[in-house]
Amino acid sequence: MKRLLILFLLLGSYTGMQAQQTQKPPLHGKNWMAVTGKPLAATAGAMIFQQRGNAVDAACAMLAATCTMWDVLSWGGETQALIYNPKTGKVIAINALGVAPTGATPAFYKGKGYDFPPEYGPLAAVTPGTVGGLCYMLAEYGTMSLKQVLAPAMEMAAGYPIEAQTANSIERGKKYIKEWPYSKAVFLTHPGEKREAPEAGEIFVQKDLLATLNKLVAAEENALRQHKSRKEAIMAAYDRFYKGDIAAEFVRGCQEQGGLITLEDLAKWKPIEETPLHVNYKGIDVYKLQEWTQGPMLLQSLNILENFDLKAMGYNSTEYIHTLYQTMNLAFADRDFYYGDPAFNKNPAIQGLLSKEYARARAQQVNRTHNDADAGPGDPYPYIGKTNPYLHFLQERTQLTDTSNGRQPGGFVPKHDAAWQQTIADLSQVYAANKVDSAYMDRLWRGTTSVEAADKDGWVVSITPSGGWLPACIAGKTGIGMSQRAQSFVLDSAVCPFNVIAAGKRPRVTLTPSLALKEGKPFLCFGVQGGDTQDQNLLQFFLNVVEFGMTVQQATEAANFNTNQLWLSLGGSTIKDREPRPGSILLNNNTSEKTRKALEQMGYHLSFGERTSGPVNAIYIDRAHGSLWGGSSNHGEDYGIGW
Repeated sequence: MKRLLILFLLLGSYTGMQAQQTQKPPLHGKNWMAVTGKPLAATAGAMIFQQRGNAVDAACAMLAATCTMWDVLSWGGETQALIYNPKTGKVIAINALGVAPTGATPAFYKGKGYDFPPEYGPLAAVTPGTVGGLCYMLAEYGTMSLKQVLAPAMEMAAGYPIEAQTANSIERGKKYIKEWPYSKAVFLTHPGEKREAPEAGEIFVQKDLLATLNKLVAAEENALRQHKSRKEAIMAAYDRFYKGDIAAEFVRGCQEQGGLITLEDLAKWKPIEETPLHVNYKGIDVYKLQEWTQGPMLLQSLNILENFDLKAMGYNSTEYIHTLYQTMNLAFADRDFYYGDPAFNKNPAIQGLLSKEYARARAQQVNRTHNDADAGPGDPYPYIGKTNPYLHFLQERTQLTDTSNGRQPGGFVPKHDAAWQQTIADLSQVYAANKVDSAYMDRLWRGTTSVEAADKDGWVVSITPSGGWLPACIAGKTGIGMSQRAQSFVLDSAVCPFNVIAAGKRPRVTLTPSLALKEGKPFLCFGVQGGDTQDQNLLQFFLNVVEFGMTVQQATEAANFNTNQLWLSLGGSTIKDREPRPGSILLNNNTSEKTRKALEQMGYHLSFGERTSGPVNAIYIDRAHGSLWGGSSNHGEDYGIGW
């Protein structure tokens, strides 16, 4: 009882409590800050900073290291980044997400019995984006050579002591790994033994990956010998990966194992530099990537929440939790219906979705007393002077929100599809009981990593890379695990007309780096792992800092909650696996009994956990003192170093 009282006193009122103790110390630096998902990877960033690299150089080194360590990603995955350029005073968006390969159509996957593209294996792969994204960022905004930036990762590929988390992930996934010969040769270092994966602390060697990285460096050095510029030399390495012998082996290994990626797919792909989306929240400009990610969901939520006095409600009060939950449900409903690759969208909705007028209308839809199980997509088109071309879908959808008839609240099912109607009928009892099993939670929380870097010259970088996670299917003798991001596509426009799979199209991903400016200068960069929970947790982290005066370390450790009233973006093979769970909420164990009872009376179905957020990593730029604050959650392996 005494312990609970102390915990209440510590967590119950954060406002203005700058001296609040944390389980991990905040990081302080004057010159630079490097925070990412693994201690060794943070060290790689520190090494580059110590060699006088800038924040982009260091971020690229951390990215390379985390890929090499299989920190829920690998070199065949995707990279998404926001960069503040102090020379221009602008925020830059980097889109290095792969695309669906030739032959990837809804008919192809449906013909194999899928409701969504599969979670694992070659048919889950989009084209690799991380190599191209790293090369582009380094060439355009870094200062060092590819050889310098890759040096820590190459040393690790030659052999590093593998940590328990990755080693155990290999062991748990060995059923899949054994299906893929190149993966089996790399990961199962003790074949035939009871434990076939490496032991924690064992020196894990990746010869094929090291050879691939050496080829990239060799291409760069050959270009430099021909008197090419630093930028041209880095892009020569890029070309070898996407158009040369590395590409040929990648495609051979992919297709040998049943994948679709072609040489033309690799040669045609390229990273894109974009203009990020942003909104202003109480004088702070918050930046996110475009709607090929879920990032605008956070921006929509902030716009809606401006219409409420959150600070007066109090941190994690019943009213605060309810208001955020209802707001996020509305934003997620829009995400689930309107987001997708803008390059394939002739009728974009995003400007309407991010308008302040639309947000005010959505705020009026927030039920103040009870959970709205039927919260669905709004109509943003009138707010940009257009007629909604998908209005017939929305009208049909509103007829399917009455749970008394066994219809799934918050979802959308086409009337003409009898199989879908039967699926919903079968699910009615599941929703009534609000069953959320461990497999569902794994799909909801499925991780990635984040990379945050800042330096004294004003460069600030936020990256949320992912893809090619364990159990990964390695493409031939490249040592590179293929992405599994195709699973984030849908196969029916009834689910999301903007995100139906097509060759050359990017899936709508959960990956969501974040940057915020105050008075036109960097204020915060932040990221988190955790699938569909990412922007939920980043929203709460941001509000912890802005509304409740927490430091970045306090905010990363603060108790969050999660809504499950959304369509999952990852995992599962059927519609049933991804359907929303209306009213389902994950609360921290320290939630008071009073709040628990109040939420139950408001129609929520409660579950609890000691950790209710993926590890948040963040950097606060303290302009008043000319210093940097680093924060990293008090669980997981995420780690930071500052100087």
